[in-house]
Amino acid sequence: MPAFDPSAAARPGSGLFGLDSSPEDAGVHVLGVPFDATTSFRRGAAAGPAAVLAASHQVDLFDPVTGHPYEAGLWMAPLAPEVVAWNDEAGTQAAPVIAAGGVEADPTLAEAAARVDAIQRELDEWVHARTSAALDAGKLAATLGGDHSVPFGAIRAHVERHPELGILHFDAHADLRDAYEGFPRSHASILHNVTRELDRPVLQVGLRDLSAEERDAIDGERVRAVFDHDWADARLRGADLRALVRRELSGLPREVYVTFDVDGLDPALCPNTGTPVPGGLTWHEAMLWLEELVLSGRRLVGFDLCEVAPAPAERGGTPGEGWDEIVGARLLYRLIGFALLSRPTGA
Repeated sequence: MPAFDPSAAARPGSGLFGLDSSPEDAGVHVLGVPFDATTSFRRGAAAGPAAVLAASHQVDLFDPVTGHPYEAGLWMAPLAPEVVAWNDEAGTQAAPVIAAGGVEADPTLAEAAARVDAIQRELDEWVHARTSAALDAGKLAATLGGDHSVPFGAIRAHVERHPELGILHFDAHADLRDAYEGFPRSHASILHNVTRELDRPVLQVGLRDLSAEERDAIDGERVRAVFDHDWADARLRGADLRALVRRELSGLPREVYVTFDVDGLDPALCPNTGTPVPGGLTWHEAMLWLEELVLSGRRLVGFDLCEVAPAPAERGGTPGEGWDEIVGARLLYRLIGFALLSRPTGA
């Protein structure tokens, strides 16, 4: 085999970002989770991991902001057939419940929702076990969804090893609903489950679509938020956004997990995501948050990236070549780079 050239085109059949790292040698493990059964508007995020993998071959490995993340060794686990099977079954069971807007008093719909919940709890354990194995081996562990329900097990694994962990959450939605459409593990309930079951402080960024109950749950202490309208107002007034970011990040502990729903970005960057909302962060504003997180001396111990959905074929999409996955691949690489930069020297 010729020597690896990071400036050359990715070879056909190569791994994530064109690398051929083994799981043993790679310092970064990415777990793709192709599951989107409870998506409440339009599905497609289950195709995200495969599409991002394909699009990653087009990413230059030298990053002008974070340097050479590839040198740590990057490995993405093969997509698991059991997750695909769970998604197929759960999606079939969830469809009539979603169409009805919830279970109401229908025992058939209640039974279907209960089966979806059982599958999602199996998925939680599956993600938890694989994330735990990566962390125990000293790897940086990342989860690539799938919808935003999938990283709960990964977040739990990180909290078990970093009990003072804080959560930095990028999203258009608060995801603080106590179940949604009859699904306790819904993508719209992930942060509710994190705060209730894991009891960790959360800073939410980009929120612009939420219920009154979710707004009440943002208490300014355990759960804080930078709402999109306030961010936009600061931007339009010419306020110092860097100072604003620093002030908001100061409330987080020294170790941070980032959960990134791509719809936190301006939907021009993710037009096919499941629940797009006008507004959101520009690319450079999102990078400002991540850069300041690292500059603050905090450690980004782990992260997930969810809700990347390639354009379907009926809308002219070719998996791996669409805008959503191109943005997703670069966001994944930048998250890896910032996480590696935040590690103590020699770690």
